Amino acid sequence: MNLQSTDFELFGIPMQFAQDRAVLDARWKELQRQAHPDKFAAQGAAAQRVAMQWSVRINEAYQRLKNPLKRASYLCELHGAPISAENNTAMPAAFLIQQMQWREALDDAKTLQDLDEIALQANVDERKQLSKIEQSIDVKKDFSAAAQQVRSLMFIERFASEVDARIDQLGQ
Repeated sequence: MNLQSTDFELFGIPMQFAQDRAVLDARWKELQRQAHPDKFAAQGAAAQRVAMQWSVRINEAYQRLKNPLKRASYLCELHGAPISAENNTAMPAAFLIQQMQWREALDDAKTLQDLDEIALQANVDERKQLSKIEQSIDVKKDFSAAAQQVRSLMFIERFASEVDARIDQLGQ
């Protein structure tokens, strides 16, 4: 294992957006078993520290790979298209109009049913966005387009968490 490897190299999986979660989980467990500091107890404190570094590196990679948003961001960055969400907030006009409509609907929502409908629409749009990201990365290899789609997905996920918070608040 090499600490400089990409997460994909470390896990021995293809460098693509589409991933099998069961494969990721199994590979993570296998790598953790290999790098567990207890396996290196007989080799002394230095070996255990290195094993601990590996364990941390494996966990960081796993957290990135198992989350579609983080995985897409990572792939874009690896291919020279950083997300830069804090500096690049440009969005297509249609997307901005949709977000304004969602915000108004959320402000007007009075019942759990209203909020559930908004949550369902956000979920549908999130799945559509993930599909677009997969197409951009795995099929078209258009990482700039994927970066724009990741920024949109970040907004959708943030909005969905606000809807969930309102549902929790109304449900109490």
